[in-house]
Order: sequence, then structure tokens, then C-alpha cells
Amino acid sequence: MVPLSYYLILSALLFGIGMFGALTRRNAIGILMALELMFNAVNLNFVAFSRYLPQPLLQGQIFAIFVITVAAAEAAVGLAIILGLYRNFQTINVDEINLMKW
Repeated sequence: MVPLSYYLILSALLFGIGMFGALTRRNAIGILMALELMFNAVNLNFVAFSRYLPQPLLQGQIFAIFVITVAAAEAAVGLAIILGLYRNFQTINVDEINLMKW
């Protein structure tokens, strides 16, 4: 049986990679993919904690399904926003989009 610490280390690694990607990417689709990676790291934590809790309840799996649903909705809305930005600015580079700047 794999110890809980391995799952937590893997989850922290995935979350760190996602955070690094979200903060350093200039492409909006790359930022969206990094956010999805962070959501999956959280899902891994939920499922791992659910597996190692003393009472075998399905709370972790239910939270993971909820997070997957929210991530799917976030991806749909994010892609729609990126498509709208591309139609207006002809680019998806977030550095070149200065809609909120003075």
C-alpha cells in the first residue's frame, strides 16, 4: 500500500508546477491549462485523504467530482473568454491585451 505522504508530495508537486505555469505563461491557453493542473492536484488530495480516513466514506470522491465539474465549467467559460479576446485583439498573449489598463 502506497503511503499517504507519496500522494501529498505528488499533489504538492503538481500544484507547484501549475502555479509556476500560471504565473510565468503569457499564452492564455497555457494559463488555463496550468489552472487545470492545480485543480487536479487538489482532486488528488481529496481522493487520497478520503482513502486514508478511518471511516470509508465517499466525501473525498464527491468533492473530487464537484471540483471536476467546476473545472469543466471554468474551462468552457475560459475558452469562451479567450475566443472573445482573440476576435477583438487578434492575439491570446496576455501581455498584449491591455483592456483594463489606462
